[in-house]
Amino acid sequence: MRLVVGLGNPGKEHEKTRHNIGFMMIDKIKEIYNFPDFEFDKKFHAEISKNKLTGNSNLVLLKPQTFMNNSGQSVKSFMDFYKITPDNLIVIHDDIDIELGKYKTSFDSGSAGHNGVADIINKIDTQKFTRIRIGIANEKLRTQIDPSDFVLQKFSKDELDKISGVMAKIESLKIF
Repeated sequence: MRLVVGLGNPGKEHEKTRHNIGFMMIDKIKEIYNFPDFEFDKKFHAEISKNKLTGNSNLVLLKPQTFMNNSGQSVKSFMDFYKITPDNLIVIHDDIDIELGKYKTSFDSGSAGHNGVADIINKIDTQKFTRIRIGIANEKLRTQIDPSDFVLQKFSKDELDKISGVMAKIESLKIF
């Protein structure tokens, strides 16, 4: 079983904000690969959707509902229950240091100041998992506003258009 986690914050007020790009990407993966609707599982404090891929392997999409800084709680409880190893974990999240419309993948890297990733690393006691870091940087805005306020701002229409191109690039990686 592979676990793909999108990081974000629950609630309507956080939809389409920069910090919720992980949720947005998970929703897109769900759509592209015809996953069933998300269901809330209170045991894991997460919205979850499961599907079988080729070769009978299971892929689980998980959106923690614990708020960003406590994402590790959901991830750890799910991994422990299903005995998922870190090498079968992919975490998708925003990255303020990467230009909007770009992404980077990494493995076995620190949190780089991202509190959601730091909490996952702390809770599962390793950083040896794959991360897909989605760029949200907008130099003009970012230099005029505190980073913690910047990540909570909603994307503009033009920014959302740029983001839609990122999913096609990630899909071509064939990691799902």
